[in-house]
Amino acid sequence: MTKLRVSRLNHTWLIDIDGNLLRHNGHLSGGDELLPGVVEFWAQIPAGDTIVLLSARAHDHQAATLHFFDKQGLRYDHAVFGLPTGERILINDSKPSGLPTALAVNLARDQGLGELSLDIDPKL
Repeated sequence: MTKLRVSRLNHTWLIDIDGNLLRHNGHLSGGDELLPGVVEFWAQIPAGDTIVLLSARAHDHQAATLHFFDKQGLRYDHAVFGLPTGERILINDSKPSGLPTALAVNLARDQGLGELSLDIDPKL
């Protein structure tokens, strides 16, 4: 189990769709399928947080993909499609208190979010 220990501040979630939330390339081979643990993990994300979905899917798949998320009741604030298939690189500064403001988790493809939990630490 991977535990994400975060502060009580509002967060920005940058989450890649294929292989993390939906079966990798499922939209090309029969239809999208939600991976294990996604609904449960989504329920842990605080309401004030911002969720940005990322995908290398072509722009012409965006409407259908977002409709799938809407049908599943999974909220998101922004979606960016047509990204390169290489690494996603996040650069951010640390708070003066020392709180790191960039976290990264790499999951095995199509594992889902079942092994991921959120720990909001009131001391951070």
